[in-house]
Amino acid sequence: MLQTNLKRKLLATFLSFGAMFSAHAFTVSSDAVKPGHALPHAQVFNGFGCEGDNHSPALSWQNAPEGTKSFAVTLYDPDAPTGSGFWHWIVVDIPADTSELSENIAAQLPEPMRQITNDYGFSGFGGACPPAGDNPHRYQLSVHALDVDKIDLPEDASPAVVRFMIHAHQLAVATTTGYYQR
Repeated sequence: MLQTNLKRKLLATFLSFGAMFSAHAFTVSSDAVKPGHALPHAQVFNGFGCEGDNHSPALSWQNAPEGTKSFAVTLYDPDAPTGSGFWHWIVVDIPADTSELSENIAAQLPEPMRQITNDYGFSGFGGACPPAGDNPHRYQLSVHALDVDKIDLPEDASPAVVRFMIHAHQLAVATTTGYYQR
């Protein structure tokens, strides 16, 4: 009997802690990139055989961890047939008091935010455009809470170097994943 009561108390404590933690978890949301849903036409690339609007998605985030001094945003396709995935969008130096980005902000990103060269080869947003006939590709939209105001990077830094620097300064990450297929 004593063991059963102890188990119940431990379970109740664990569930209370889990509810408290989930209520304050670092999260990201986007109407364009969400679990179980295909990316809309607005977030599809215009080129390479795709005919989309090529707009960066609107997104918002909540509950960044204490000590956050800036954010970075990435959009990554781990299913691209490259052997290393495909970076569609990388934004760094987003001020800590920011909690959302509007749709198509990549077209005119405010300072001090910076866009890094994506795997299409230009600085900015490059929408989804998987090879025709491939299985659906996952598009992971992540907001990274960082412990620095600004990431020290050369203008021509590769996505791999930028991602290394993001990882080195990351306090937490919030991710949502949508998909796209053509």
